Amino acid sequence: MENLDQIIEKLILISGSGTLAFVIAIVLTPWFTRQLVKFKVGKQIRENAISGEKASLFAALHAKKSGTPTMGGLLIWGTIILVVIISRILSASGIIDHSLLNRKETYIPIFTLASFGLLGAVDDYLNIKGIGKTKGLSAKLKMLWLIILSGIGAWWFFSKLGFSQIAVPIPGIEAIDVGWLYIPIFILVIISTANAVNFTDGLDGLASGLLILAFSSFGILAYADGMFILAALCAVICGAVLAFLWFNIPPAKFYMGDTGSLALGATLGVIAMLTSQTLILPIIGFMFVVEALSVIIQLTSKKYFKRKVFKIAPIHHHFEQLGWKESTIVMRFWIIGGIVAVFGTILGLINIA
Repeated sequence: MENLDQIIEKLILISGSGTLAFVIAIVLTPWFTRQLVKFKVGKQIRENAISGEKASLFAALHAKKSGTPTMGGLLIWGTIILVVIISRILSASGIIDHSLLNRKETYIPIFTLASFGLLGAVDDYLNIKGIGKTKGLSAKLKMLWLIILSGIGAWWFFSKLGFSQIAVPIPGIEAIDVGWLYIPIFILVIISTANAVNFTDGLDGLASGLLILAFSSFGILAYADGMFILAALCAVICGAVLAFLWFNIPPAKFYMGDTGSLALGATLGVIAMLTSQTLILPIIGFMFVVEALSVIIQLTSKKYFKRKVFKIAPIHHHFEQLGWKESTIVMRFWIIGGIVAVFGTILGLINIA
């Protein structure tokens, strides 16, 4: 049983790490934005939908955003890694007792953040330069890399960490041991979460606000499950994303791009697997699920029934086309996201107990 001093020490590490990430990102953002403008790292509005047809409605809605600096995700995960490095230096110097670099709790989340972030950065760069038929990585090539990177994480979890069980969020029901099937399940969860967050990142502040809610929830669950280093990493992610959101509220000063959405989405999925809260993830990340489903439904309907269910997919653009203000959509999605995050967190805590 922990004493009060130990609890306070851990909470100071968690809150201090998150605050440090927020301060660093806030301080660096003006300089970072100037560099994006200097090197003309501006968003290119997509001309074609995922299905390949002309995205005329989307282009009309977002033409004014063309040229806005993008690749803000570099600042987010760059700040997170910087804070991790600082914690390692302070720990080695004896100033603090714990580093945020921990083999069992944070190696894979940090690897995921950096590797998926680099993949997204390549996609963003190709988009900015107008390279490729879709101005970026092709869907097949991007999916191939998502599978490769997710596969590495799945192998580490299964072979090195010994994970093979999926917890059921119902009191009294034991976790299900799925054996080697854990690997494809892991890959599916990571790819789905990365793409879902990527789909959601379409309005100023939408994805970042929902990500803060989701990582806060998993930070609480990680702490309750005894993984306070992972909880501290969640706090760092929240701090960095919160600083980004400070400048991303309408009208956004810059966008996170794929280098942010893919990295943060995949990392969220990894943390859900690491905390054995895989089945809680669709609840806490309910709005991400809705966004992804709207795309799947739209593509399926157009392919097999030759008609659209939504005016534009993902669903936030559907409401935009209906005449809702961008800020209205974002706020309402945040509200729903907050409600389900609280519900999911409570359900996860009951499961841990």
